[in-house]
Amino acid sequence: MSKLALLEGLPAPVGGSVDLLIVAAEHSGDEHAARMVRGLLAARPELKVCALGGAELAAAGAQLLKDLTGSSALGFAVIAKISYYRALIAEVVSWIGRHRPRAVCFVDSSGLNLRIAKGLFERGYSAKAGGPTKALYYISPQIWASRAGRRFAMAKHLDGLASIFPFEKQVYADTTLPVEFVGHPFVAPDYHAPVSYDPAGPVLLLPGSRKGAVARIFPVLLAGFKAWGGTRDAVVLYPSEDILGVLQAAQPPPNVRLVSTRDGTPIAASAVLTSSGTMSMHCALAGIPGVVTYRADPLTYLLGRLLVKVEYLGIANLLLKEPMYPEYIQGAAKASVFARELTDCLENPARIAQTAAQAARLRALLSQPSNSSVVEWMLRRLQDL
Repeated sequence: MSKLALLEGLPAPVGGSVDLLIVAAEHSGDEHAARMVRGLLAARPELKVCALGGAELAAAGAQLLKDLTGSSALGFAVIAKISYYRALIAEVVSWIGRHRPRAVCFVDSSGLNLRIAKGLFERGYSAKAGGPTKALYYISPQIWASRAGRRFAMAKHLDGLASIFPFEKQVYADTTLPVEFVGHPFVAPDYHAPVSYDPAGPVLLLPGSRKGAVARIFPVLLAGFKAWGGTRDAVVLYPSEDILGVLQAAQPPPNVRLVSTRDGTPIAASAVLTSSGTMSMHCALAGIPGVVTYRADPLTYLLGRLLVKVEYLGIANLLLKEPMYPEYIQGAAKASVFARELTDCLENPARIAQTAAQAARLRALLSQPSNSSVVEWMLRRLQDL
């Protein structure tokens, strides 16, 4: 995509000024940022908020400059879009320089957002470089898993970070970056979880939200469910029409229902076979027994083995420091294994009870402190300007 096309797609802020620009390039970031924006506008209706995000931010009251949620990529898939991302980064930096928001809040998506933050610093637009715009970050990159050295560049370019995991403040302790734990959005009082536990419910099959990963993971999840051979139905949640097409290509049988996450109706499930993404955390917090799996393309997997330095892939397992969800990665993800695990998840009372206890511990770990939420954190940052 040409830079001219990007220029044409980034309008000026309505009214000519903007207090806060949100940059959220993925569906989950769009959702979390939207909840923050709703809280901000409830407290300060006069705030002018623009966003590079998706439909959730637009619905929350932000002026959507461009929908980024349909173009997220992972691993070597990024290479095919490298010219697009370079042009996007350059144009976002230029837009911020032209319209001078009081603050920019980057949400997750570190591959894009940390480059924009660097560009703002190098162009002299950010507060750290003497400019008018504070650079803030919500939902830290997983520097505790890989490329920990990024924290020093973040401290150089950013004015503050709101973390969703309690241990992250310590991860940045050797830098000058102010970090505040604000609680995980999935356990916020006003958050409506998309899943819950029902021992009589269907089985959940959750292959993820990126086309390449879904194409690799869903067929083996489906094969595992078929090999299990039970009488329950299965439900597969999908975030977009692109992902629906990938799921349909696997030709699921009639007892495997494909349900859009946009429907907004919570699914009560008895067990789950899930990829290691966002939905695995939802299932863990709901106390649904299950397993975590992932299949990357071979090159991305090999690089990941070199770069990622954590004991577990699933974040619930990492937080609990034990395998709440057994993990089956790459070649270990087999239909026979998933069939056996489903039987145990559905018929083993000890496993069901243990999962419920682990879910309670997880919720306690992630609950927001009494004196801070992401809305309060952002309001304080804006009041400082």
